[in-house]
Amino acid sequence: MSKLVKLAEEQIISSVTQAIKSNIAEGTFIEAEIPNFKTEIPADRKNGDYSANAAFMLSKALRMPPRKIAEGILEKIDLADTYFSKCEVAGPGFINFFLKPDFYADILLDVEACGDSYGKSDFGNGKKINVEFVSANPTGPMHMGNARGGALGDCLAAVLDWAGYYVEREFYVNDAGNQIDKFALSLDVRYQQILKGEDFIELPEDSYHGDDIRVLAQSYIDEVGDGLLDVSESERRKALVDYALPKNIEKMKAAMAKYRINYNTWFSELTLHNGGELLETIEILKKNGHTYEKDGALWYKNIDVMTAILKREGKSDEDIEKLELKDDVLIRQNGNPTYFAADIAYHRNKLEKRGFDTAIDVWGADHHGHVARMKGAMEAVGIDGNRLDVVLMQLVNLMKDGKPVKMSKRTGKAITLVDLLDEVPIDAVRFLFNMREAGSAMDFDLDLAVEQSNQNPVYYCQYAHARICSILKKLESEGITARMPEKAELTLLSSDEETDLIAHLAALTGTIVLAAKSYDPAKITHYATDLATKFHRFYNAQRVMVDDEALMQARIFLCKCVRNTMKNVLSMLCIEAPESM
Repeated sequence: MSKLVKLAEEQIISSVTQAIKSNIAEGTFIEAEIPNFKTEIPADRKNGDYSANAAFMLSKALRMPPRKIAEGILEKIDLADTYFSKCEVAGPGFINFFLKPDFYADILLDVEACGDSYGKSDFGNGKKINVEFVSANPTGPMHMGNARGGALGDCLAAVLDWAGYYVEREFYVNDAGNQIDKFALSLDVRYQQILKGEDFIELPEDSYHGDDIRVLAQSYIDEVGDGLLDVSESERRKALVDYALPKNIEKMKAAMAKYRINYNTWFSELTLHNGGELLETIEILKKNGHTYEKDGALWYKNIDVMTAILKREGKSDEDIEKLELKDDVLIRQNGNPTYFAADIAYHRNKLEKRGFDTAIDVWGADHHGHVARMKGAMEAVGIDGNRLDVVLMQLVNLMKDGKPVKMSKRTGKAITLVDLLDEVPIDAVRFLFNMREAGSAMDFDLDLAVEQSNQNPVYYCQYAHARICSILKKLESEGITARMPEKAELTLLSSDEETDLIAHLAALTGTIVLAAKSYDPAKITHYATDLATKFHRFYNAQRVMVDDEALMQARIFLCKCVRNTMKNVLSMLCIEAPESM
């Protein structure tokens, strides 16, 4: 929350606490420990700007009805030197507080003073967080899940950064393991088919059948030739992968850059294998007694580890049995590590080797069964599993004309991330993918995303910013020069529309902190649309250019503060804030 909002809440707590102590001292209340009580903002601001539940919290200890306690507090409360003009008792014992005009004036002055930093806080105290998202296999084009994951992960990282954390964005490149073997096989078959005909060799069912594989094989032939026909299968496949994989990774980097996502790290899975970290991690698991050998493979005792964790959390044997836990293979019979083994080493690298306080992964919802065992595996290597958080993301349905769309008209193939970014403004993609929390399935309306109307949320927010810019230019063209108003002039902003709008400006910092705590950037897009709504409501109800020069300057200043705040919010999400539309 902003420092002024925090101060106002502290003033309520201090004033109420002192009033309770006065009642105890005079014998109106019996001696009792004063509990922690909460302040909150009522749903209807006609009931006050803040409300405190102290009377309810004290009722049992004082053996009195909450309303009688609230009335006693009201008799003794002193609101001098606070942001509050009065308080009232409502209902069964709520204490409602009403803000003075000074509070709203100070909020606007704070918005102006903070400038581009308004909304930022030190809530996270610089705690190091790694946000890993998208991390698509580099064996083919990125799909709609990657599109949503990209917008969600990048905006989550931005929210955490604004909330005072040290944040690094990371893409985990799966350049080792089964999918690379399958990639190599697919390239090899297509390479031979192009040179010797489709009937020479059949592409196995369990391989990559996309046109992108054929294009890569043809590209190799065009650039290098047919010399791989004369070498061994393993040599041919290695050469094809060494050629094709970097090209796919560069395409991924280009697509992410187009999506306005700039990663701090592109982490290669292969480095875990080649650098010895994977085997080192497996040795730790062995040393800690969490492995066994069976049928020529090395297994991880997932059942034992998870059972111990779940019992520690109070789960019964019956509850644990229902989970049908299974052990996992770490090293296959052929001596190759599994993806799960590499995943353990990778998360150990983030949390132990590189020292991040928290690692956040954005995964598809189909990986939900993997979350608990990965946290358990962290415990098994000696790392607190709570330092790993996973945001599970539901599927996206592309919609057009009210119907699902799966194929691109241009290519006749499944719509990829690049297709989407070519067809829809990037501002709209980033904003709309963050309109719903990650755990909710969503329909992405292609028609809405390109619509230039108030029905399109990102257009609605951008239009509010552009409208304010237009208002200020118009005033200037009519010879009205904006100046810095005095605080006393800002206290003239007293209509419901004005105070409601300023109260929303005051809520930005707290909203960002709440979004960071809940890993939910949707709170920020909702904040932006609400800000646009409240501004339009103000502008439609109150004229800016009025005869009262002091009031006019105060309203011009309010418009500027809304414009700057909207720009900050959109900039945080890497969305443009146009000055004209």
